[in-house]
Amino acid sequence: MLKLKRISETYDMKVFTDSGEYFGDVEESIITQTKVFGWRVRATKNSFLNKVLGSAKGVIVPHQLVKSIGDIIIISKSAVPSYTPEGEEAQQ
Repeated sequence: MLKLKRISETYDMKVFTDSGEYFGDVEESIITQTKVFGWRVRATKNSFLNKVLGSAKGVIVPHQLVKSIGDIIIISKSAVPSYTPEGEEAQQ
C-alpha cells in the first residue's frame, strides 16, 4: 500500500544520511510546476552540517538524493559535503 505524506508534514523533520549520521532539519521544500525539486536543510546545533559549514545556515539537497521519507528523511551519502575534522590532514 502506498503511503502519502503532505509536504507540510515534512517541515522540521530530521534528516539523516544512509550511514546513520544526523544531517540537519528540513526547513523548506522546493517545488517546480509538478514535482519536488529539492529540500532546504537547516544546519542545527549538533548536526553534521554545522561542523562542515561553520557560519552557513544550510544546504539544498536535490530530491534525487533522497532515499526515503517517513518519520525521518534519509539521504544518500553523496549529498554530504567532504569534510576533514580539524587537526587531521587529508590523505592523498
